[in-house]
Amino acid sequence: MTIYELIIVGGGPAGITAAIYSARKRVNFVLITKDIGGKAAWSANIENYTGYQFITGSELAQKFEEHVRAFNITILFEDAKHIEKIPEGFEVQTTRGRYKSRSVIVATGTEPKKLGVPGEDEFKNRGVTYCATCDAPLFMNKNVAVIGGGNAGLDATLQLTRIARQIYLIEISSELKGDKIMKEKVIQSDKVAILTNTKVLEILGNRFVKEIVVEREGKKFTLPVDGVFIEIGQIPNSDIVRHLVELNEKGEIIVDARCRTNVDGLFAAGDVTNVPQKQIVVAAGEGAKAAISAYEYLQRLKQ
Repeated sequence: MTIYELIIVGGGPAGITAAIYSARKRVNFVLITKDIGGKAAWSANIENYTGYQFITGSELAQKFEEHVRAFNITILFEDAKHIEKIPEGFEVQTTRGRYKSRSVIVATGTEPKKLGVPGEDEFKNRGVTYCATCDAPLFMNKNVAVIGGGNAGLDATLQLTRIARQIYLIEISSELKGDKIMKEKVIQSDKVAILTNTKVLEILGNRFVKEIVVEREGKKFTLPVDGVFIEIGQIPNSDIVRHLVELNEKGEIIVDARCRTNVDGLFAAGDVTNVPQKQIVVAAGEGAKAAISAYEYLQRLKQ
């Protein structure tokens, strides 16, 4: 079995940047990922990525792929399930095989957090969705609810203003938490009804979502909606190394300023780590740092 110098797990901004830097260093590595772009590919409008005043998530993901293809990087479109420490270094187990390497960069990102209310699982893909970029077009001229007042919720709401008839933006705390510019755009839209201090209790319907039960200031009432976009946060995809590395209370991989974990040769970058700023440009920078740190580690091994 081939033993690579490095395996990069994850194809979002952190993993792609790590791959580009590793290719420029002539490291013998492979990139294992389910897709290119990760969560960034879901964003409709990106206005804060350096070099682009405006670009869509799908366009940015295409740029990522063009960049890695220019280096003839080996990409295995597989789902990594487990990483184990072995005498040679590490073994990455995927749905299709096992791969060995001297070092690993984990850049697996996050997945959407569930609301945890009755009806959520029952109506998943039948009105309940976690991706506005993917599913917003299905709700043309319909009433929808967006749950979550952070940047993800605001982004989903802004996408839906061009599609839906009425949007209820529901936030459990007393105010929206996203960027000021995005909040201003949402507030200015006559399609959006903002409900702060509001909690979703249940999602109801027949074959598809028909309404949600909410509670605001002690009063329960229903909102007629055909779609529920859940945007309340993310869970780090750290299970593949949970048994190996130190995690914080959120399940994020703890790294130092050089993207090193507490296990020699195992690095992590991007949203899966405890770096607090969950931004595309930050993840890309962390990917570059992880690649440089992995290269320095490999150089020490050779010596």
